[in-house]
Amino acid sequence: MFKSGCLVRTTHVVVTWLTTVVLFLHNTDLRKREEREELLQPVLFGAIVLMSVILYFTVSLMDPGYVLFDSDTQIAPVDSNAEELEQMITQCDSLPRQRRCGYCFVLQPMRAKHCKKCKKCVRRFDHHCPWLDNCVGEKNHKWFLLYLFVQLLALSWGLQAAWSGFTVTSTWRQWFVQNGLLFGALLVTGIFSFVVLLLLSSHLYLVAINTTTWEFMSFYRISYLKSFDSEKSPFDRGVICNLWKFFCMGGTVAWEKVYSRGTSCAV
Repeated sequence: MFKSGCLVRTTHVVVTWLTTVVLFLHNTDLRKREEREELLQPVLFGAIVLMSVILYFTVSLMDPGYVLFDSDTQIAPVDSNAEELEQMITQCDSLPRQRRCGYCFVLQPMRAKHCKKCKKCVRRFDHHCPWLDNCVGEKNHKWFLLYLFVQLLALSWGLQAAWSGFTVTSTWRQWFVQNGLLFGALLVTGIFSFVVLLLLSSHLYLVAINTTTWEFMSFYRISYLKSFDSEKSPFDRGVICNLWKFFCMGGTVAWEKVYSRGTSCAV
């Protein structure tokens, strides 16, 4: 119960709903519309906040794309290696040889990386998010971006609502007494809006060029990227194609095959 993941998720929920309650308790636009029985915007704002919380737990608790154990691993069941073997292709000189993870001993597909915190290898590993206490990988990356988008909507609206609710007083002391909680809500929504906007923008850029945070930050240390220009990913197929495949096509991708199309190895 007191693991870091439970603590982080509880903190997220508490901060989210406390901030929402503060916005409705003070004389903000949301409160004024509620008092005039114009309920559309207050209900819509609450729905967006609720959706952001649901998406947070969805991304936080779902499988990010853990690599299945292969047939050489003693721990795995016999039939658990089917998907791994299906995705493997014949090695050739232009393809870097698949390596076995030094921590969990599975045969890593291309673009996979071991996460020391999750203690598992993750397909198309992007990063481990401490705020989610989970990795962002092939299976939950698009959901992570959807969560960031909805969260940004909620934060931006909350920032505007907090700004609209301040009460003018004759002294600073009286001002802080009446507006202290609202000022705290303004700081929370303002800081997180800036952070989420940066995250969403950077991830959309990386998706558009078909690379990951790990690949972008460690380009010269990754075996299958060393021979390429740092500004060009071997998996890049153009912005439109990259975005279409990322958002509209699901399932596990054999990145060795995508990689080989840019080399002399035929598939």
